[in-house]
Amino acid sequence: MKPAVIYEDLGKAPYREAWDYQEQLLKQLQDKKLHAAKNEQNGTDGGYLLFCEHPHVYTLGRSGKDNNLLIPEEKLRQEHIEYFHTNRGGDITYHGPGQIVGYPIIDLDLLNIGVKKYIFLIEETIIRVLREIGLEAGRLEQATGVWMHLNGTEIPQKICAIGVRVSRGITMHGFAFNINTNLHFFNYINPCGFTDKGVTSVEKETGRKWDFEKMKDRVKKQFGEVFQVHLTNQP
Repeated sequence: MKPAVIYEDLGKAPYREAWDYQEQLLKQLQDKKLHAAKNEQNGTDGGYLLFCEHPHVYTLGRSGKDNNLLIPEEKLRQEHIEYFHTNRGGDITYHGPGQIVGYPIIDLDLLNIGVKKYIFLIEETIIRVLREIGLEAGRLEQATGVWMHLNGTEIPQKICAIGVRVSRGITMHGFAFNINTNLHFFNYINPCGFTDKGVTSVEKETGRKWDFEKMKDRVKKQFGEVFQVHLTNQP
């Protein structure tokens, strides 16, 4: 029987609000896992998959450097962009309208996978979604995420960034998939710390905007199939 994972669409959510909610769900899952271990019970709840869309925000991971933000705080205020130091891995990235942000809060022990496999499966989820709509994407060695234009003649372009935290075997944070994202805001940072790579979106690659809700449905479906979990709606 597939583990059950609760799916919840937060809609348009401020970054801090979504981060606090993740921490709340993480703590609940950790407590249930600890209780099960003490009582010699098998497994825990599968966890959660949260989708949302953030207002303009830059987030910096634990290993990131502030100098990868290329504009002063005054410019951030003028552009109405928030900036957070987070507890995820990775460097700096951008979240904003037109981007599907996914936060899986799941027990890797229940799925019997490690962190590397977990990231591989997130990448696989997005690669399959892109293939469904006729776009070929892949992985880049020593560069987490999903990339396009990997034929060696162009600069690799990231279409989905990944940054995670794992605590007691349970994940939080996740991925940011550029659908109809305004790529202008990536000009203010060195995305993920890179200065020799670019950023793209589904809209840029296809020349048209995509139905955002239908794209979320595609990601949700592929996530369930790739991770072999049963997604249920929030009760």
